[in-house]
Amino acid sequence: MNENYVIHKITLTDDLRNKISKKLKRFDRLFPEDTKIKIKLESAGNDEITELTIFDKDTIFRAEVKSDSVLTALDEAIDTIERQIRKNKTKLEKRFRGEGTKEFFDEDCIEEEEFRITKHKKFEFNPMTAEEAILQMNLLGHQFYIFNDIDTNGICVVYKKKNNEYGIIEEDK
Repeated sequence: MNENYVIHKITLTDDLRNKISKKLKRFDRLFPEDTKIKIKLESAGNDEITELTIFDKDTIFRAEVKSDSVLTALDEAIDTIERQIRKNKTKLEKRFRGEGTKEFFDEDCIEEEEFRITKHKKFEFNPMTAEEAILQMNLLGHQFYIFNDIDTNGICVVYKKKNNEYGIIEEDK
């Protein structure tokens, strides 16, 4: 796996990096060697926050965990991603590579749930700036808002993050 570290207020020693790499080897049987994994480590007061994001083909797996130590948070994040995979095993099985996944998918720990679409909506995307989209999102009381960016003429999504911050998702053309 191609590991990419993002560090905030933590010192990443060679020993810590080696321990993290060793723990991430649990995913070697599930993902190809060229799979990208982002490991974000952050210290926030007495808590250590570990965020794992795995980019595999068209699928993204993500887990964020707070704990008293980086390695404990990492273990919990790995477990979370493995639960996500097991929960959706039938849908994901076709995306994973070959025989290495058989023993992993044979475990029947969690029942798979059906995806139920209960509502369809259609609306016109009006060209606007990101600031106008945030205003519209707040006026509607939503957590996200889809709009046509006036500058790029592409479809974008603004969303509300923690601490009254906002994010934007735009298409990578």
